[in-house]
Amino acid sequence: MPAQIPPAHVAHPITLPDGTPHAGTVYLKTVIDHPRMDIGDFTYASDFDPPEDWAARLAPYLFPFSQEQLTIGKFCQIAHGVRFIGSSANHATDALTTFPFTVFDPETMIGYQPDTRDTVIGNDVWLGYGATVLPGARIGNGVIVGAGAVVRGTVPDYAIVTGNPAQVHRMRFSDEDIASLNALAWWDWPPQVIAAARPLLEAGDVSALSRHAQKHSATVSSSPS
Repeated sequence: MPAQIPPAHVAHPITLPDGTPHAGTVYLKTVIDHPRMDIGDFTYASDFDPPEDWAARLAPYLFPFSQEQLTIGKFCQIAHGVRFIGSSANHATDALTTFPFTVFDPETMIGYQPDTRDTVIGNDVWLGYGATVLPGARIGNGVIVGAGAVVRGTVPDYAIVTGNPAQVHRMRFSDEDIASLNALAWWDWPPQVIAAARPLLEAGDVSALSRHAQKHSATVSSSPS
C-alpha cells in the first residue's frame, strides 16, 4: 500500500532523509491567511528563498482591501518564481493618462480599483519555474504551465501552455479522457482513497482510475465537491 499523503494541515509536507522538514516547500492553505485568497488542500509552493509571507511573495499586488479574489484549487504545484499579478495591479486605460492619481490620496485610495477581475486556478495544476499569471486568468484543471510562461485569458482543462503570451502547445489527453477526469474529480476524494489510487494516478490509464472510483463509490460519492 502506498504511503499516506502528508496531512493537509501540516506546513511542511516534505521530510528530508535526515528527518528534518524541507522549509522551502509549504502547503499554502496552512501558511496563508489572506482574505482575498482561497487555496485548496494539498496545494504546495516551493521557493529557494522561503519567505515569511508566502501570500506577498506569490501575489504581491493582492492586498487585504483588494476587490478581486485569487482562487487556487487542490493539489496544485507551484514552482519557484511563480507570480500572480492580480487585478489590483492594473491601471485605468480609458483616460488620457494611466497615472493613478487616486492612490496617492489616502481619502480616496481605498475602493479605487479599475480592474476587479478574479483569477482562478483549477485543481492539479503545475505552474512551472518563473511563470506569471496575469489578472483575470482562468486556468483549467490539470493544466501544465511551462517555465517562464506568461498566462492570460482562459486555458482549457489539461492543456500544456508555453511562451509569452502563453499558447496551447498540446493537450495532455483526449477529449473523452479529459471529460472522464473532470467527472471523476479525484482531488475531491478522501485522502485515504487518493492514497490507494496513487499507482493509478501515477500511471496513464483513465479507465483503471474509473474502476477504482467505482470500487470505492460509497466513499467517493460522499466526498465534498
